[in-house]
Amino acid sequence: MKQKVVVKTIITQDEKILLLRRHGGRPSIDGLYELPGGRVHIQQQPEDALSHALKIHLGITLGTARLNDVMSFVDPDDREVQYVFIIFKATLNPGNNTIDLSPEYDKYVWKKMSDIQLNEITQSTQQILDLQPVPFAPGRYPDVVEEKDAKNTTHTRLVGYCDGGSRGNPGPAAAGFVLFNTTEMVVAEGGAYLGVATNTIAEYQALYLALEKALALGAANLDMYLDSTLVVNQMNGEHVPNDNELTSIYNRIEELLPRFQKITFSHVAREKNMLADGVVNRLLDEHTK
Repeated sequence: MKQKVVVKTIITQDEKILLLRRHGGRPSIDGLYELPGGRVHIQQQPEDALSHALKIHLGITLGTARLNDVMSFVDPDDREVQYVFIIFKATLNPGNNTIDLSPEYDKYVWKKMSDIQLNEITQSTQQILDLQPVPFAPGRYPDVVEEKDAKNTTHTRLVGYCDGGSRGNPGPAAAGFVLFNTTEMVVAEGGAYLGVATNTIAEYQALYLALEKALALGAANLDMYLDSTLVVNQMNGEHVPNDNELTSIYNRIEELLPRFQKITFSHVAREKNMLADGVVNRLLDEHTK
């Protein structure tokens, strides 16, 4: 595995953090916000790399900067590379610090930590800022949340996100899902601890649980989003599972499909599937302590 050393900085001003929106690049970062920074080259000091990156990408200079943390990260779209982040906390020089973005970025914002949404920042930025998906606390949402002005709790069209995970592959595994109505209100979430299973089995179990719940809520139309390309391709008919255990749950899912008027299966980046991922991790944490 290759290794790249990158310097990042948390620049604060009036209790807000500076974030830059990527313009282009890998699918996992394009259009998402990240912290300012850049590559550290051979024989280059991290502080010098940081100053250079800020001058090139923002046209600004720092006031103060101090080392805050060092951590590693593997991008899901670039698993052959391990990134080592050297993280600084910094303030800007007093006076003229007008930001002039390089072509790699198309927008910058100042945001309070409490206002940062997980689906608008890169996964590495989530890790650096220690922002984690908030698992659904028991009772936070009722099993079914009624739509405003709805006459009943039947939902004819729903959007679902599901995820499965195994710590060890195979290892302790769990499945989770979240269902939204057309006004983007959560109407149901759920999941199950599966014991020892593979990632793929967990992904399929999550999908099965989501479909069952959607049917119980009266959904005729369902758009499902998964971060497993394999499962999405198989559900879209590109190929079918040939493993006995996978075939069994695949067939059970296939039996549910005719009960929908319309159903779609689409791939979604992992960082945009954090709610279902949060359900999975909560279940794993509860059962693997």
